[in-house]
Amino acid sequence: MAEPTTTYEAPENTVPAFKSPEKRRTNKYAIFCATLASMSSILLGYDYGVMTGAALSIKDDLHLNDTQVEILVGTLGFYSLIGSAAAGRTSDWIGRRYTIVFAAVIFFVGALMMGLAVNYAFLMVGRFIAGVGVGYALMIAPVYTAEVSPASCRGFLTSFPEVFINGGILLGYVSSYFFSRLPLNLSWRFMLGIGVIPSVLLGICVLAMPESPRWLVMQGRLGDAKRVLDMTSDSKEEAQLRLADIKEAARIPPECNDEVVAVAKQSHGEGVWRELLLRPTPSVRRILIAGVGIHFFQAATGMSTVVLYSPRIFEKAGITNTNKKLGATVAVGFVKTIFILVATFLLDKFGRRPLLLTSVGGMIISLVCLAVGLRVVDTHPNEKIMWAMALCITMVLVNVAFFSIGLGPVTWVYNSEIFPLKLRAQGASIGVAANLVTGGIISMTFISLYNAITISGAFFLFAGIATVAWAFFFTFLPETQGKTLEEMEGLFSKFNWRDSINNRSNQGKKATVTTNGDVQMGTKG
Repeated sequence: MAEPTTTYEAPENTVPAFKSPEKRRTNKYAIFCATLASMSSILLGYDYGVMTGAALSIKDDLHLNDTQVEILVGTLGFYSLIGSAAAGRTSDWIGRRYTIVFAAVIFFVGALMMGLAVNYAFLMVGRFIAGVGVGYALMIAPVYTAEVSPASCRGFLTSFPEVFINGGILLGYVSSYFFSRLPLNLSWRFMLGIGVIPSVLLGICVLAMPESPRWLVMQGRLGDAKRVLDMTSDSKEEAQLRLADIKEAARIPPECNDEVVAVAKQSHGEGVWRELLLRPTPSVRRILIAGVGIHFFQAATGMSTVVLYSPRIFEKAGITNTNKKLGATVAVGFVKTIFILVATFLLDKFGRRPLLLTSVGGMIISLVCLAVGLRVVDTHPNEKIMWAMALCITMVLVNVAFFSIGLGPVTWVYNSEIFPLKLRAQGASIGVAANLVTGGIISMTFISLYNAITISGAFFLFAGIATVAWAFFFTFLPETQGKTLEEMEGLFSKFNWRDSINNRSNQGKKATVTTNGDVQMGTKG
């Protein structure tokens, strides 16, 4: 006799781990916290954006050569490395919130010194201090945001730092465009010095947000953590589940419900570097490779050169007027900002992997086309080939659009959510450090690189690196959409890219459930 069956339509998307009985439409408090924390990313964006125009004025005013300009522009990444490396331990010591305030104070001092600089040496000291502040902000903002966000909108909220980076870049471009009309000795000082304003606003506003619930649990402050989770979760049930998961990760007994408990020393960060680098478990090793890899490729595909040297790229494409070059650069900032805003609404709808692979695929095509256009312009120095000029300008905009819709935001989202609780701050800082070192090397050597292999050759090289990046992302990075932060270690321990493809191919199929509980998949309809 045939076994009776019951047929139902499998849902299109992955089934969530639990269903909140009374889910709110939006968690405005979580959005508020994420917005305030992510404001710190404006510091990096503004510094990158404003330096595109400031470098032109500084070179003429202080009579610098190309090597000195490369050092001035490119060393920010190396200076930021110091702040990024220190931010992990600092945030475990004084908390995520006060680390953001600390970053704002450091950047304030650096921006003020750059604005008052009287020579190249004084300017470099100010840039060093500002770079340390940027490193602190760059690491801590996505970590705090990931820890305070509910799983349902974590991708949306943890993309906020990239939104504010792009907003800061746009502000820097606009500042360069308007202040370039001042006398030469004042224009770049106003461009750089005005950076004290966002740092002051950041330092004040951040005091209004709560501490990270995961950091509070690490300190044994369960009562405070529960209150923050109640306000930042989609339901009371989710808040309880999040608290239980965090307590388990922090090795606090689940039955413990005291307001304050004593925590083991290891919960404060001791031994973290050993567990990350010297004796990692297989899943932690995969997580570390993924975090470092995604940050490395984000920087190695050359976006920093487009941001920092776009006036030179446009000049190579045939635009010689300074105001027109800066105007075209402002257009780059607008495109980046618009498409990063689009990406924030797609991350939790389509997932990290589809956006990442689509983004890098588009970047490969645009980089090849940009290189071809620049090659044509280079080989006809005495002619204005309009189609090649138009291709170059269009491909710069297309490249930043594809970057901003995937690789830009997904990198910060991914790196901030994949590390286990105990390893998160220091693990995230390693990924950021890889980004800063790679970006710093590329920024410091770009002029020398295109002098050696031509500017078209440089972008062919970036296209090749982007191709390798696509292959790495496809084979090594699992989808993290809808997973809680405490599930990530298990996700990486069993991920296989073939399984990822099979899971996607099973979506939309009809499932037949037999009376003994077995599930059989068939074609839909």
